[in-house]
Amino acid sequence: MRKIAVIPGDGIGKEVVVQALATLEALEQTSDQRYGIEILDFGADRYLATGVTLPEGQIEAFRGYDAILLGALGDPRVPDNAHARDIIFGIRFGLDLYVNQRPVRLLHESLCPLKARTVADVDFVVFRENTEGAYVDVGGVFKQGTPDEIAINEDVNTRKGVERILRHAFEHARARGGLGVAMADKSNALRHAHGLWLRVFDEVGKEFPEIERRHYYADALALQMVRAPETFDVIVTSNLFGDLLTDLGAALQGGLGMAASANLNPGGVCMFEPVHGSAPPLAGRNVANPMGAILTVGMMVEHLGFAAGARRIESAVVAALEAGETTPDLGGTRGTDQVGSWIAERLRRG
Repeated sequence: MRKIAVIPGDGIGKEVVVQALATLEALEQTSDQRYGIEILDFGADRYLATGVTLPEGQIEAFRGYDAILLGALGDPRVPDNAHARDIIFGIRFGLDLYVNQRPVRLLHESLCPLKARTVADVDFVVFRENTEGAYVDVGGVFKQGTPDEIAINEDVNTRKGVERILRHAFEHARARGGLGVAMADKSNALRHAHGLWLRVFDEVGKEFPEIERRHYYADALALQMVRAPETFDVIVTSNLFGDLLTDLGAALQGGLGMAASANLNPGGVCMFEPVHGSAPPLAGRNVANPMGAILTVGMMVEHLGFAAGARRIESAVVAALEAGETTPDLGGTRGTDQVGSWIAERLRRG
């Protein structure tokens, strides 16, 4: 049995996680896979009641699970979203989940905003460095609230951090038959930090001579993603640029409601989360798209060694799209629970 820690989160996070877990239950009913689910109530409600985001010792406790499933975090009752930052960054940094993996895969042609694009044209993966860069919260504010205020955030890049995410991208490309790797930086402007990325990309790439490697400035890569997404197989980039480029990628596949992600440390416990926000205005209205959360469960079960289950989940989502069983963001009329139930039932039918 695989032991899964589930943090439903806030807002629509709770609603879509329920449907994702129903998918997991349907897989159990039609296979020999078994999952032990433990629901953890970390989120805004607990934070507002206790002032605690993650209990003391929780990061170590997570190491006792096979995976973590995280719903969206964020609540207007916590204006600075302190609880969301503490939980998400606490887990990412505490478990050293240095790989953020975002598949950009179009499952139905009707979802792509680009003209005349097929499912074969939008099918690549983005690897985002997940523990360094501009998100390490190194910096400060001087003379706050005055006309002379100064605000500084440092972009931290280490040789170790850059090399390991680049190597992961090349190894992924090799494992899938020699796909090409594109790396995005701004070494023309950030010549120290991103000069390191450019040098290491060249050095690591030479260890994989069968892999075509291409260097882009991040703005040029964004343009190329829109102009010719079919030219990409694997993209690897820094924390900040990865955050931006993957949301653009989500638009190509139908929006954030279709986007799944994994936060990985090969050899350690990993965390899986749909990438849309908690969307407080949508919460409680039964309109949130659960497909991103369901596809995230697919990534999780594949990571846990059940690739066939992941393929079945994706096939069930595709079937729902073809049948028009979709939420309003995709032009449908079904509710969150109706879409989730339809997909789960499709899985049960085999």
